[in-house]
Amino acid sequence: MNYLLGVLVFYPMIGALACLLVGFKNEKARDYLADFIVVSEFVLMLLAAMQPEMALEIPEICGMGLHFTMDGFRDVYGSIAALMWMMTTILSREYFAHHENRNRFYLFLLLTLGATMGVFLSSDLFTTFIFFEIMSFTSYVWVAQEENKEALRAAVTYLAVAVIGGLVMLMGLFMVYHELGTLTISEILPLAETVENKTLLYAAGVCMLVGFGAKAGAFPLHIWLPKAHPVAPAPASALLSGILTKTGIFGILVVTSNLFLYDANWGMLILILGTITMFGGAFLAVFSVDLKRTLACSSMSQIGFIMVSVGMQCLLGHHNELAVHGTMLHMVNHSMIKLVLFMVAGVIYMNTHALNLNTIRGFGKNKPLLKAIFLVGALAIGGIPLFSGYISKTLLHESIVHFGGSLLITAIEWVFLFSGGLTVAYMTKLFVAIFVESNNDEKVQAKYDGKKKYMNMESTFALAVSALLLFVWGLFPHKLMDQVAIIGQEFMHLHEAGHAVHYFAWVNLKGGLISITIGALVYLFFIRKVLIKNNEYVNLWPEWFDVENKIYRPILLGFLPFISRLVCRVFDSVVDGIVVVLRKTLYSDSPLPYELPEGNFITHTAGKVMNAYQWFANNTYQKKNPVYKDYVHEFALFGTRLYEERFIITRSLSFGLLLACIGLCITLVYIIFVF
Repeated sequence: MNYLLGVLVFYPMIGALACLLVGFKNEKARDYLADFIVVSEFVLMLLAAMQPEMALEIPEICGMGLHFTMDGFRDVYGSIAALMWMMTTILSREYFAHHENRNRFYLFLLLTLGATMGVFLSSDLFTTFIFFEIMSFTSYVWVAQEENKEALRAAVTYLAVAVIGGLVMLMGLFMVYHELGTLTISEILPLAETVENKTLLYAAGVCMLVGFGAKAGAFPLHIWLPKAHPVAPAPASALLSGILTKTGIFGILVVTSNLFLYDANWGMLILILGTITMFGGAFLAVFSVDLKRTLACSSMSQIGFIMVSVGMQCLLGHHNELAVHGTMLHMVNHSMIKLVLFMVAGVIYMNTHALNLNTIRGFGKNKPLLKAIFLVGALAIGGIPLFSGYISKTLLHESIVHFGGSLLITAIEWVFLFSGGLTVAYMTKLFVAIFVESNNDEKVQAKYDGKKKYMNMESTFALAVSALLLFVWGLFPHKLMDQVAIIGQEFMHLHEAGHAVHYFAWVNLKGGLISITIGALVYLFFIRKVLIKNNEYVNLWPEWFDVENKIYRPILLGFLPFISRLVCRVFDSVVDGIVVVLRKTLYSDSPLPYELPEGNFITHTAGKVMNAYQWFANNTYQKKNPVYKDYVHEFALFGTRLYEERFIITRSLSFGLLLACIGLCITLVYIIFVF
């Protein structure tokens, strides 16, 4: 059954080309073919997950070959990825009903599915890198899909971050291979533990952290995330947030759990970056008045929560069970939650063609099914007890409490709780605006209330089933969630599950209730009092404080090119000056005794002969009509023209083809007469 690993990766890519060809003839048939491909991919993934551990090697590809494997963590995340692609593709048929370039979207949708599966199933970092880069380029098209000014600008930012991150990551892979002699993930840990001086490994780790962190949307390479999600189509936004960011987390976990297992220094770096990402995303989400931008900033914040737990894995050492299980479960929770929330955003956009809260305000007021679906996602991500987000956030919080001790860790714990409170606040803001309040324009509200059929049966299936799975998943924390955490723990080198956590004991409920209280206060006294003016939501975040526009673009496109040009010009001038001084002094030009003024030895000799013959003729039989030419000069010019023509011919495609044909003929003659 090992071949299933290759099928899971390459089947969607082949299917993408098939959809493209079918789409040229029949768009409806293409849509159903795409649905069939993603549904069958999901079935195949479930079939593979039920098999024992598998491995597949495809040699000679890109020199080092491609290597895939299947274990518990990959079982879970391969299944989550296939599920999300299936649901978003089903929604896409209605979402793109009136869009252009649908053929292109389906092509890159399925190509990215194959690349993403390649990342999750990779068993060595070289294979991870290959599919990571393919995924970056194919998903770029999602961001640019609408082809308006905002989409194209966000797509450029997304691609620039991906390319720069990929190049830096590649440098890290070079250093790891140089130091350890392997990129196979299962071989890295025992070899890394034998390295006494880890300076080079730290440098490699930072390089790979840049590459994987850029895709995850971690600070300070988060700039693409709040820009790309609002402009990308909703199905793409769900995948960008729910799955593609997890490929970055996958890479960070590989580095952390293999190169730096139980390394406190590395853990502290990840913890601090995660804390900034966690708080920064939540803070931006509170100010946002755009539905998808709020969800995008929320994704940045939740990635920060996950990174905090990854950092705690290192700091807790051998007693990191809470952090390992919290990491696994919050990854799964965030993927499923954002699938639900972004698909709801897609339904709202399909009907209103807007995302601003003031415009879509009241859309879901009389739509109980859509309200219930969104509420499941909102309560889960807010960490409300009895929902899945509470379970994973409790594990993360308790891992911080368990470590305890220092003032820094205590401060990080309160930032964690406050960020959780901000999550409750901005999700309450979204829910109240869309599903509780009425639109300021009564005619618009009447139009919204009159929309009884706001999504078709296929879209209803995709949203309702996704929300139901998320709801049921959270109802059984011990029977479902704990078991999935145990399945994935081996990937992070946790071998014993330990005792069950009493999630609803007061000591664990206390952290969740603190966050809920903070969220209620922020919503009532900041969002309602400060961020609503004249009964309209306002964004008080200053436009001038845009990290991308104020820091990254000026530095990358302005300051660094200017400094580079200045440095190059200075060095160029210095070198030219040194050459001029040397040629005027020590190496002053002087004619060589054998140097010819023009031409070469042959043209010069032939010219001398012809000049002598001309002198003889002018003084004998051509005395009456003498001819005076400098044949040395004439032959020199002829030789120069001949050389230039030969140079042009030998560099031409025709000459190359001619030589190829001659070589082929010689080879055929050799085969005929020798063999």
